[in-house]
Amino acid sequence: MSETRKRGRKAPQNNDVEDKLKVVYSDKDVVVMTAPNEEELKQILLDLLNGKSMNLKELHSKLSGIASEDKIRRALNDLVEKGKLTLLDDGKYAKMGTE
Repeated sequence: MSETRKRGRKAPQNNDVEDKLKVVYSDKDVVVMTAPNEEELKQILLDLLNGKSMNLKELHSKLSGIASEDKIRRALNDLVEKGKLTLLDDGKYAKMGTE
């Protein structure tokens, strides 16, 4: 799977995330990157939640075009099961120890 983004158009707050993805092809008009695998997505989520809690909608907005809502939800649930994240009463996810 890959993701295409036109240069010159500002990506919606994905720059830190996109820096972690492998560029497969690049020219003056297009950059093609690989989508993150499951483990990479989990690390991206942990990085995004470092010091700030977010709900699923906020996370999906930051990862728009990079990962589907279903993949994000599965990764979040796995991280909660492993004790790396917690689901707060307000529906936001937080890194353990940072609530």
